Amino acid sequence: MFASLAVASPSATFECKERIIAAPTTDHRVNERIRVETIRLIDHEGNQHGITTVREALVMARNMDLDLVEIAPTANPPVCRIMDYGKFKFDEAQKAKESRRKSVNVGLKEMKYRPKIGNGDFDTKTRLVEKFLAEGHKVKITIMFRGREIAHPELGALILDRIIERVEGKGRVEAAAKSEGRNMIMVLGPDKKGKPKSAEAGDSPETPAPAVVNESAVVTETAVVTETEES
Repeated sequence: MFASLAVASPSATFECKERIIAAPTTDHRVNERIRVETIRLIDHEGNQHGITTVREALVMARNMDLDLVEIAPTANPPVCRIMDYGKFKFDEAQKAKESRRKSVNVGLKEMKYRPKIGNGDFDTKTRLVEKFLAEGHKVKITIMFRGREIAHPELGALILDRIIERVEGKGRVEAAAKSEGRNMIMVLGPDKKGKPKSAEAGDSPETPAPAVVNESAVVTETAVVTETEES
């Protein structure tokens, strides 16, 4: 972007307000550290002032109690901007911190089940699967068969179906179940289209259907009570 600035006409440059921004990954020369004679100047509001001398730009910056920062040293002439450099550095550091916080190191987790797994172990393992999916990870589900269990793949399929039902809304099948040796493999991925909890709970719950009254039962019960009182 800066290279194209060197060959652009002044009129074309003035039409692009705020097109030149400081690169956050480099150290900038500020105020008296700027060694060139002439620069292209942008003020603190983004208005372009064309080509001027560094001395005049420094006077303008000091009158505003701001800094003159070289943001495009490779342009011809270099581009400088009047700004609060301390605030600029702070904002850039905050943006970088927020970007690192939001970045997710997505990996592939694995959870192993047995065809005859107990309900307690199944719940514990599946809760971990749900946790991995919520964190944005993919999860490889492995059903391990031993001995004669390999002759009953339907047992593994039942386990996989239970897992899919359990993680509905949190995960989806990315790789369908397949056999690999004595194992059955399936891969789950996060379901980004899953419904929020409020939607799952039902923001507008359906009106329950009215109970069906067995009139004959009521009549019979009333008759029994009447006969008891008379006796």
